[in-house]
Amino acid sequence: MYDVIIIGGGPAGLTAALYALRAEKSVVVIEKLGLGGQIALSGEVENFPGTMKMSGAEFAENLAAQVDALGGRIEYEEVVEIIDGNPKTVVTDLDRYEGRSVIIATGVKNRRLGAEGEDELIGKGISFCAVCDGSFYKNRIVAVIGGGNTAVEDAIYLSDIAQKVYLIHRRNEFRAENRLVRALKSKSNIELVLETTVEKFVAEEGLKSINLVNVNTGEKRTIDVDGAFVAVGQIPQCEIFRDIITLNEGGYVAADENCRTNLEGVFVAGDCRNKTVRQLTTAVGDGSVAALAAIDYLGG
Repeated sequence: MYDVIIIGGGPAGLTAALYALRAEKSVVVIEKLGLGGQIALSGEVENFPGTMKMSGAEFAENLAAQVDALGGRIEYEEVVEIIDGNPKTVVTDLDRYEGRSVIIATGVKNRRLGAEGEDELIGKGISFCAVCDGSFYKNRIVAVIGGGNTAVEDAIYLSDIAQKVYLIHRRNEFRAENRLVRALKSKSNIELVLETTVEKFVAEEGLKSINLVNVNTGEKRTIDVDGAFVAVGQIPQCEIFRDIITLNEGGYVAADENCRTNLEGVFVAGDCRNKTVRQLTTAVGDGSVAALAAIDYLGG
């Protein structure tokens, strides 16, 4: 039996493991894919306090090494169910684990376009976070794909950094709030490319251009860009817990800043938690808060 079972091996989950292990709790981290989560796909991270520059993969490797050095166990399995009880049981596709507490840190998955070349260029010209990676494109040409609040906010943000911003949207109207659309249209270096979808991302030592197609006429066009930001939504990886944990209408785990869920002894950390800001710093912050809450719970 473990003191803490952590579901998810991203920054939030690994930070939670680090804090719990330093409190001399037994910990197992269960991760279905690879350690580091979405940050592992980032070629460069320059906005983490105290670190000038590192790759996302380096950050993940260092954090995992800390967990390993303290005796944390990491298992690569897919969680399929949490069974409430005393102890709680976490069921995976390969095994069952019993624990006195559970921290859910399953994160989110960025919704992708499915365009040709997209997967190969993630981290090599294609990003999902303008705040994280926008500074790499100072005085260069970028594109943002999407039509909601995030896409419009990203385009506005990037317009103060990049030489030019294309905002590509498949409809002729934005889903974003009116105030954001007004701010968008006031930017002279943003070109709106409406009723258009991405057909292909073209590579040449990184992203070189984007092939576009008009959804009404079928007319094709190619734009040269240095970077592209895909902002068509995120998918929280929490659906399997719906029967036991309260999720909001967006599918995120309902919990406030103390990271406690509706179920006693079960906590949440990272991007899968219902919150406004989803950044590397807030993920590790959640991890520490959730771990300390679990430690307090275990102390009774």
